[in-house]
Amino acid sequence: MTISFLDASTLHRGDLDFSPFEKHGNLRFFDRTSRDEITEHAAGAEVVVTNKVPFGEEELAQLPDLKLILIAATGYNHIDLKATAAREIPVCNVAGYSTDAVAQHVFALLLNLATRANRYHERIDTWPDSPIFTHLDFPVVELSGKMLGIVGLGDIGGAVARIAEAMGMKVQALAREGAGESAFPRVEREEFFASSDVISLHCPLNAETEKMINGDTLALMKKSSFLINTGRGALIDEEALATALREDRLAGAGLDVLSVEPPSPDNPLLATDLREKNLLITPHTAWAAKESRQRLLDGLLGNLEAWLQGEPTNQVN
Repeated sequence: MTISFLDASTLHRGDLDFSPFEKHGNLRFFDRTSRDEITEHAAGAEVVVTNKVPFGEEELAQLPDLKLILIAATGYNHIDLKATAAREIPVCNVAGYSTDAVAQHVFALLLNLATRANRYHERIDTWPDSPIFTHLDFPVVELSGKMLGIVGLGDIGGAVARIAEAMGMKVQALAREGAGESAFPRVEREEFFASSDVISLHCPLNAETEKMINGDTLALMKKSSFLINTGRGALIDEEALATALREDRLAGAGLDVLSVEPPSPDNPLLATDLREKNLLITPHTAWAAKESRQRLLDGLLGNLEAWLQGEPTNQVN
């Protein structure tokens, strides 16, 4: 059996052991695969592993040997599930592998926004010429006692809530139709945005949540509030956020995701004038701790072995 990992650079940086896969067949690695290279890199493979490489009807039609798609992620919106189901090709994802790492990253972003530690570090070259060492160039905010508003109280949102409580923060969640019971109060939309000192996004991207952070919801938020997004980039209207930051209608934003990745040069959040605002952007690395990547690799192997035994697990189509 041939197994093709089409974008291995999204998971593997030389610190993980893939040898357990080799007992099941020939493992081919491709650091990245463009859309034009999919059929070449997946040719002859019974199993493909993909993080972000898309599969639609056109690609599937050219891969008669393909029998299984393993998603090296939780999200699978880049796969045409109707087309895979029609061809009886199981698609299996891995969930829950990055909860602790993402929750940690939320607070890495938030603490930098609150303390301006990164901004002070940028000025390290000026310190020898300073008459005093303590500087008050940037405002520092104490998070204890502040209200954290969470959109999406799943595993990651729940982990973020527990860390916030340990830091002395209060926690509330956005009331949404169909939401289950919660240990934290759920408040309606206007109150949620108006009363939260920090808003952290952990909800799935769908028609209801797309661009939920927009001109209207930003206008409800306090000028002193922070916005954190480690979920999906398209949850935010990026032009509206850029405007709010530029006009000082928001104290800062920490983002690990953008609506298009890699971003185009004209993404409004990459504008040079925003670099002096309290804006932090990391390149979708919240999940990337070695421990998380190992759990993801273990999940991929588990999905492969379950399928080989005739009992696919974590199938999404």
